[in-house]
Amino acid sequence: MAYSHEDQERIEGFAAWWNRYGNTISIFLIAVLVTAGGTKAWQYYQQKQALQAADLYALLQQVQTSEDAAKINDAAQLLTTGYPSSGYAPRAALIAAQADVQAGNNKRAIQTLQWIIDHAKETEMHDLARLRISGILLDEGKYDEALRLLSAGHGKTFAGLYLDRKGDIQVAAGKIAEAKLSYQEAIDKMSKSNNYFNIVQMKLDALGDSD
Repeated sequence: MAYSHEDQERIEGFAAWWNRYGNTISIFLIAVLVTAGGTKAWQYYQQKQALQAADLYALLQQVQTSEDAAKINDAAQLLTTGYPSSGYAPRAALIAAQADVQAGNNKRAIQTLQWIIDHAKETEMHDLARLRISGILLDEGKYDEALRLLSAGHGKTFAGLYLDRKGDIQVAAGKIAEAKLSYQEAIDKMSKSNNYFNIVQMKLDALGDSD
């Protein structure tokens, strides 16, 4: 096919332009394609990880029915070590800690709950873990340590529960007047529609006029 002089000049001009900028453009296009492909690959990886974590959590729930603390901890560890950033990991740790408390292994239960505080992304899980640890410390008679733990910052949704636990600890320590104040504060923080509201009110009423 014959080209006109004008077409020939355009072709030569494009060739010169491509020789100058072609490599840069190619590298840019490759980078775009790799990034797009990498994003899809990463999304696929995340989805696969989430499904695997969900499967392991379902397995843990099955193992939980055995009430065997060792087996429950083994199953939970698959999540806390293999998928620590997933939302299932701290929930698995809660199940494992509960099993240990029931088995009388408070030390390991506290270590597991501390893992939640150190690794969970959800602040609510931190608040719940501290509340659970304070309950263990209460049962062990470590009142001062439990109260110090409850003094840590927590979300508003846990305010009433923290004050209620504080009251329980103060009752156990014989500090009745302080306990009454804590229970009253807990009631003030809770909605009357909260099922726990009446329980805290009963605790306060049970103290009567005692000091």
